[in-house]
Amino acid sequence: MTSPLASPISLPNGSVLPNRLCKSAMTEGLADKFDLPTAELMQLYKTWSQGGTGLHITGNVMVDRRYLERAGNVVLEDDKNVELFRQWAEQGTIGGNHLWVQLNHPGRQCPKMVSTQPLSPSDVQLAMLGNFARPRPMDHSDIEEVIGRFITSAQLVKQAGFSGVQIHCAHGYLLSQFLSPKINQRQDQWGGSLENRARIIRRIIVGVREAVGADFPIGVKLNSADFQKGGFSLEDCITVARWMGEDGVDLLEISGGTYEQLSLIGVEPTDVRESTRKREAYFIEYAERIKQSAKIPVMITGGFRSRDVMERAIESGEVDVIGLARPLCTDPDCSAKLIQQTIQDIDCYEDKLVLGTGFWGNNSSSNLIKAINSFGQVGFYYWQIIRLSKGLSPEPELATFKAFLRHMTNDFKLNLKRKFG
Repeated sequence: MTSPLASPISLPNGSVLPNRLCKSAMTEGLADKFDLPTAELMQLYKTWSQGGTGLHITGNVMVDRRYLERAGNVVLEDDKNVELFRQWAEQGTIGGNHLWVQLNHPGRQCPKMVSTQPLSPSDVQLAMLGNFARPRPMDHSDIEEVIGRFITSAQLVKQAGFSGVQIHCAHGYLLSQFLSPKINQRQDQWGGSLENRARIIRRIIVGVREAVGADFPIGVKLNSADFQKGGFSLEDCITVARWMGEDGVDLLEISGGTYEQLSLIGVEPTDVRESTRKREAYFIEYAERIKQSAKIPVMITGGFRSRDVMERAIESGEVDVIGLARPLCTDPDCSAKLIQQTIQDIDCYEDKLVLGTGFWGNNSSSNLIKAINSFGQVGFYYWQIIRLSKGLSPEPELATFKAFLRHMTNDFKLNLKRKFG
């Protein structure tokens, strides 16, 4: 019996994805000191492209080199180096898959080592490890510039030969900050009501559609909720999803959380029922209501680890596309194996990447332990990405604390390289 994961899906604009599996975006940190794609980045996506996944979405490609999610981000803000991006698109589609570019602006989630005065709707500072400066509230011209940058970058994505574009409106980055009443405290046309808070996103989507034409896929990544009191809620998400369907979005990816609430990487998932945990997907609890509102294909990313659960989610119509991220770091061919039904489970390393009470005594709930566990897990998968980018096999035996140290050291080196060459 053929797996439901193997079935193609037609998007509203007529584009066809070859199967129901997607490599969701993961930050790669593989740009050169000029924020441009490198041979390593192309090797990484060539490897992933040959693994059987129907749709690949790049990690954060920034629309303004003054503001990055982290050093090592690729930036696409002008046409000076379109040929490099064209090479990336060619290598990343060698397996016959789609490759979409995720466009993003970090807003206040821009590290101090990149900018000491990031932008945000309001001056609400991200209080996390002292790594983020108080943002400057954007004025009207700042907002119009950001809208223009997203539109320009999307045009360049199409010019370079990529298959589509995704606008990042989740995980506490700039467009997500506009949606959050906790962060967006404006009283003008860009704040207050949900309609006003979503205005910048709707302007970007409509502008991008006009710029790239009707036949070029546009995706959006949206939080089901911020999982923070006073933040963007599920009810908000359902309404915004409906607007996105009306504005011409072709695929809506649902995720959740922010830097302050790390549900986005499976750490401390909030408001998830036990029945949902057993079904693996962190955000599938909300998929049905969001799908009904948006009336467009919906992808859920986060937590899927067994083929049976994925196949049931597709067969039942709960979701249209399954988003995978970390499993493709430790087994870049896992999508082909899932579709061929030669494996049942994929990467379950997260459970092993947790320091126990014996590491620092009995204070296992300390902030230090939580930080090392969280960033150690992140570092573990970053290290696999680095190995794949060099044409090497994954290193699944890497220990949590070692991964934590490598990740911190690597990020520091990326900042130094960008600043001083």
